[in-house]
Amino acid sequence: MQNLNDWKGAPAPAPVTLQGRYVTLEPLDAAKHAAAIWQAIQGHDELWAWLPEGPFATEAEFTASVEKKPNAPGYVFLAIVPKASGQPSGWASLMRPDPANGVIEVGYILYSPVLQRTREATEAMYLMMRHVFDELSYRRYEWKCNALNEPSRKAAARLGFTFEGIFRQHMVVKGQNRDTAWFSMLDSEWPARKRAFEAWLAPENFDEAGKQIQSLDAFGSQR
Repeated sequence: MQNLNDWKGAPAPAPVTLQGRYVTLEPLDAAKHAAAIWQAIQGHDELWAWLPEGPFATEAEFTASVEKKPNAPGYVFLAIVPKASGQPSGWASLMRPDPANGVIEVGYILYSPVLQRTREATEAMYLMMRHVFDELSYRRYEWKCNALNEPSRKAAARLGFTFEGIFRQHMVVKGQNRDTAWFSMLDSEWPARKRAFEAWLAPENFDEAGKQIQSLDAFGSQR
């Protein structure tokens, strides 16, 4: 059993700017980010299928929702801004922090089509993990999603989270039952995952078109 006699808890997360090689994460701000994200997601109502709100009929409705997010209790929303374009393309959130026990969750992720399946999207997740483990010293990082959301479950596995089971009838979302698939990563697992991410994100792992040479799974298997 891990000895935690010296454990004093972790700090609560706060808005922060995280700089990567390919992407910047910065506190979500409606005035700065809403218009560009709206343009990036317009015509893609399927992006809201697994989120607790949306889709939105107008930019005004979307902006009004974004305006509330910086003050949402228990959430720190970060806009994702690829450096190549300089245009906000989505967001992710640190949520449900439990500083006393060193537990926090990543979720409420909105990736526009231009962000999906890109190295920028993966680097955004890496930057949030690095912030949680290396800077805030959390012990456990969680990923939860609707058990029917196969893309999210596959993403969690690819990123190195461990599947822990299904919480049946866990929530009611948009009038529908949600069984929740539960994943986690521990601080003891993070150093190996960090090495895998950094090897995958290295410029030499991408060709001139920006296509990966080796997969993240390949680096993960070299632990």
